[in-house]
Amino acid sequence: MNAIITVVGSDKVGIIAKVSQYLSDHRINIADITQTILSGNFVMMMMVDLSGADIHIEDLRKNMNSLAEEMGVEINIMNEKVFSAMHRV
Repeated sequence: MNAIITVVGSDKVGIIAKVSQYLSDHRINIADITQTILSGNFVMMMMVDLSGADIHIEDLRKNMNSLAEEMGVEINIMNEKVFSAMHRV
C-alpha cells in the first residue's frame, strides 16, 4: 500500500532528517518526495510504500503526530487511493 505524507510548518533544521529517519526505522520506503519553502513555511509531500513496513498505518499516524508535535509542524498521512479519489477531476 502507498500513502501520501504531508509536512507543513515553520522552516527549521532537521525536518526532513527526522521524518525520513523515522520512516527508515520502520522499513517504509520513500518512493517520491518534493519539498519547498514558501514565505518561510516548510512544505513537503512524500509518496511512501508501506508494503514492507513493520508498523500499521494507524500506529504510523499516531507516532507521526507525536513527532509533529515535537518539531512544531503538522504531519498528515492519507492512503494514496483515498488521496487520488479526493483530487480526481
